[in-house]
Amino acid sequence: MEKYSSYKDSGVQWLGQIPSHWEVKHLRNFLTLFSEKGFGHAQLLSVTREKGVILRDKDDKEENHNYVPDDLSGYKHLMPGDFVINKMKSWQGSYGVSKYEGIVSPAYFTCKLKGVDPQFFSQAIRSKAYIGFFMQYSKGIRVDQWDLDPSSMKDIPFILPPLDEQKRIVPYLDAATAKIDEAIAQQQRMIYLLNERKQVIIDMAALHGLNPDVEMIDSGNDWIGLVPAHWRKNKFRYLFKTRTGITFTKAQLEEEGEPVISYGQIHSKDNWGASVNPELIRHIPALLTKGKEGALAIPGDFLFADTSEDFEGCGNNVFIDSEPVYAGYHTILAKKNNEEYGPYLAYLFTSTGWRGQLRSTVNGVKVYSITQTILNSANVVLPPIDEQKAIADYITERVVKIDEGVKRHKEYIKVLQERKQIIINDVVTGKVKVV
Repeated sequence: MEKYSSYKDSGVQWLGQIPSHWEVKHLRNFLTLFSEKGFGHAQLLSVTREKGVILRDKDDKEENHNYVPDDLSGYKHLMPGDFVINKMKSWQGSYGVSKYEGIVSPAYFTCKLKGVDPQFFSQAIRSKAYIGFFMQYSKGIRVDQWDLDPSSMKDIPFILPPLDEQKRIVPYLDAATAKIDEAIAQQQRMIYLLNERKQVIIDMAALHGLNPDVEMIDSGNDWIGLVPAHWRKNKFRYLFKTRTGITFTKAQLEEEGEPVISYGQIHSKDNWGASVNPELIRHIPALLTKGKEGALAIPGDFLFADTSEDFEGCGNNVFIDSEPVYAGYHTILAKKNNEEYGPYLAYLFTSTGWRGQLRSTVNGVKVYSITQTILNSANVVLPPIDEQKAIADYITERVVKIDEGVKRHKEYIKVLQERKQIIINDVVTGKVKVV
């Protein structure tokens, strides 16, 4: 792309050279903090790292990890064009200009914009060029407890093109990023279809076996349906002993210490029931585990989340297949007390039918709870051990290939996202010229 005819030093090390006729100002020139409350009836909004300000769906687990009170009159009111910042996560890029009228958490900073095109400001401030500044002006003992200093935030420099260039940049970036977003959406669709295929493979093999000609009988459970006649049926409580995990606070987490998994990691989209993603394991002081040996999960055990923010998450679990790990808060540890084959059970417990029977017994509106009683009453179908191993091998062989495909699509999405950021950064910092 074309470059500008002349450049000058921005005076900011990591912003480098900027077009000679552009200005470097500070956010205090554009932002005025305000707090307007008493609009509890208005649309609830969220501020996310990926999308900025979005409409909040109270039933969507991905958007609704935090508690929402019944009385929202204390929430802050926004109009289209207002700027809002999640002060605890601004260093991750959780801020943006709102396209909507609505309300946000009272813990957020809300600002009126002036002296800049709102759409240009939104595109620029959410680029990687500026996220580092928000990290610089966030302070705290722990990363997940960093808090943005509002007075220091106003000192963040901002590169300002003339207004006519701002207005040319906006549609250019909209068109360029729309093409990339479309390519990302296609990759996400492929991931969805692959995961759907994986679930079908698990459901068919784990619940109905590998032999299509075998005699089938009613399992006695509507969710599980027909099962091979020679399979055994049992209750969960006869196969496992259940107990609760260790309770602790986020402030007690450490970089090193005893490994622990809590309900949040079990629910994570980066985890899957057939194994533990080691990147999700956190750590607590050894002192907290003293006298809690019964909460240690060893290979062959399972950890179930006892709480879910959505109905679909009921029954989420992980199979402990490597190193021992402690059960954390809001978990149920299921310790195996038999010789059944763990990998088969791991697939069974991720099947739609098995999890469906759990969902049919839970109660809840905003939060759904899986109690030990519910878990212990669940029906478990058990092929002979040799058949359990054959089923697990069959599923593993196929889902490994599917997971490899999912990984490739995710890697391509990452490339596309990086390309999108490069385009935005180069344009809003004047590295390339929009004509």
